[in-house]
Amino acid sequence: MKANVEKIETNVIKLEIRVEAEKFNAAITKAYNKNKSRYNIPGFRKGKVPMAMVKKFYGVEVFYDDAVNFAIEESYPAALDQENIRPVDYPQIDVVELGEGKELVYTATVATYPEVELGEYKGLDIKKPMYEVEDSEIEKQIKDMQEKNARIEVKAEGAIAKGDIAVIDFKGYIDGVAFEGGEGKEYSLEIGSGTFIDNFEDQLIGLAIGDKKEVNVTFPEAYGKEDLNGKPAMFEVEVKQIKVKELPELDDEFAKDVAAVDTFAELKENLKKTLEKNNEEKAEREFEEAVITAIIETSKMDIPAAMIEKEIDSMMKDLEGRLKYQGLSLEQYMEFTGNTTEKMRDFMKENAERKVKADLVLEAVAKAEDIKATDDEVSAKALELAKMYSPKEPEKMADVLAKAQRSILEKDIILENTIKFIKENCK
Repeated sequence: MKANVEKIETNVIKLEIRVEAEKFNAAITKAYNKNKSRYNIPGFRKGKVPMAMVKKFYGVEVFYDDAVNFAIEESYPAALDQENIRPVDYPQIDVVELGEGKELVYTATVATYPEVELGEYKGLDIKKPMYEVEDSEIEKQIKDMQEKNARIEVKAEGAIAKGDIAVIDFKGYIDGVAFEGGEGKEYSLEIGSGTFIDNFEDQLIGLAIGDKKEVNVTFPEAYGKEDLNGKPAMFEVEVKQIKVKELPELDDEFAKDVAAVDTFAELKENLKKTLEKNNEEKAEREFEEAVITAIIETSKMDIPAAMIEKEIDSMMKDLEGRLKYQGLSLEQYMEFTGNTTEKMRDFMKENAERKVKADLVLEAVAKAEDIKATDDEVSAKALELAKMYSPKEPEKMADVLAKAQRSILEKDIILENTIKFIKENCK
């Protein structure tokens, strides 16, 4: 196998690869063996037709598609290794010359990883943010806990008031015509929650069980459905039941019930510690992002479009996985939000480009500083993951991970060590 490299444009190369005639003939034989059970020639049992007879009956060209694929599968990765090329995506293949007893000549045009000219990455003057826990944050946490532990009682008498839960039947109309998704039965709506559009909830205040009312609202301009955006609507509403929340007293008994602590003061202290920890983690993330951004801004690189598209593909796949976990398909999500695949990809483009640049500069720093993963670090990382997936026998799982997933573990460790290095080397 011989390869010649031609630079087409920045970070795009064309490889001309020549596969020896002997190897291409072997690929033709491999193609015959793969497909021989498909050939049906009178006088021969299926799968027993000799290769020479197949060539005579169908022509040797019948093997070429598979033979070319077999030859490329072997020669293309070898050419990349030989020329030390890191492709971004799949290549565009064009066959130049082929034939039995001849060299296979083809070209592979592919985008490659860009060279990164690192800017400043040591001695950066970056301030780490600090966040203090406010009393209002603790009070909000307690209020949320109180709401979650509230008892719901039926309100036998009286009218709907703010904070009550109205159980309603409703049906919506636009220009006198009922619209899809605008109907509900026995729907529980907390008044004042802002769940429904416009001032829908406020218009129910004062109604009693059995009352009916026409509620007039206007959908927001950016509601997410083209047939509803900015449209005035009328809802026929009937109150079926009224419920009221009974909030528990905020005392030591409440603390014991919700957090298994002895006193209300202890509950507040624990919440404060949790919020402080969250704030520290938030500050650390923002500091890390600021440091990486500073390195990106002083570095030079020309990102191939294919790299960004590939990252967007990964982000779309991740979104699809998270939606599936919630019981939604990507198509349903698009319909609910009024989005399209093109809009989603455009929305993700800026973050995808930032992610690609961050990965490249961190990789360049790791190379410049010769940051590696030690055997001890790989073992520790494997054990850490094993405890998550196999808590009963983590050591056995760790051994398997350390061997089967070593390259992935090393990559993660090098990334972590590189981020630690650049943060520690800030002023």
